[in-house]
Amino acid sequence: MPIVPGHEASGIIEEVGSPESSFAPGDQVVLVYQPQCGTCPCCIAGDGHLCMPGLAANRSGALLTGGPRLSFNGARIHHHMGLSAFAELAVVSEQSLVRVDKELPAEIAALFGCAAMCGAGSVINTGGVRAGETVAIAGIGGVGSSAILGAVLAGARRIIAIDPDPQKRKLARELGATDVVDAGAEAAAEIVELTDGGVDCALESAGVLEAFETAYASAKRGGRVVTVGLVSPKTPFALDVAAQVTSAKALHGSYMGSCNPQLDIPKFVGLYKSGKFPVDKLITKRLALSDINVALDNMADSRELRQVLTPQG
Repeated sequence: MPIVPGHEASGIIEEVGSPESSFAPGDQVVLVYQPQCGTCPCCIAGDGHLCMPGLAANRSGALLTGGPRLSFNGARIHHHMGLSAFAELAVVSEQSLVRVDKELPAEIAALFGCAAMCGAGSVINTGGVRAGETVAIAGIGGVGSSAILGAVLAGARRIIAIDPDPQKRKLARELGATDVVDAGAEAAAEIVELTDGGVDCALESAGVLEAFETAYASAKRGGRVVTVGLVSPKTPFALDVAAQVTSAKALHGSYMGSCNPQLDIPKFVGLYKSGKFPVDKLITKRLALSDINVALDNMADSRELRQVLTPQG
């Protein structure tokens, strides 16, 4: 602190810092919250979402290319995830940008910076869901809703959405869920009964321990459990190691949907344009940037999936 937040956005290039830049004024870009240096072992291996220099820059509140570059009345202001997108203008490094079609609506382009990658990517890339498999998704917010779209893309034959909100369960069906279950102590048992032993892949996308426990218990023996929600680091979790061995479940953490943004964002954009990945259905509210506190209250109360803020409203 102090910091300018905002990690999911699109924008138009106003100015570049070098004539050698691979971008030009007028380019439409998606801002990506995990910059990729391109030279560390993770980047070279194709796991740019695990880039260690990028992570170090984010943790220091700077850009991958140095900084911070923001100030107010002479005081240094830190960057959030290298983006600080809750602003009319942003200063970012090239390694945090992906160029997209100028004709793509800006509000749709913004979704590909986080929700689309984290949700669909966690199902397709991290979870490795294949056609004909069964999937359970605990937490139907923006990421969980995108995960439903990802499960549809993957050809899952049964997609079970878990959420305490009846409206979100209704929306989950509209997005492609075949079944919906009310969150609670009996949710996992209901899913195990529905699927005769549990699902092939269970995803947690709510950021609370109860959702993770539901996802874990919903996976069948030999199934996969993927967690993408950011549960508080202070939250303890007890794992029965013997049961983990005998159940042979695979537990995966998914950061940024295990995506390579330079490859996956254009792919997801193409699927959206072809009508196979309708991420526009995730937008449930549009607000002016000046109403950001309203948007944050809505988010805290889980009243919306994805809200779009624009400087002009």
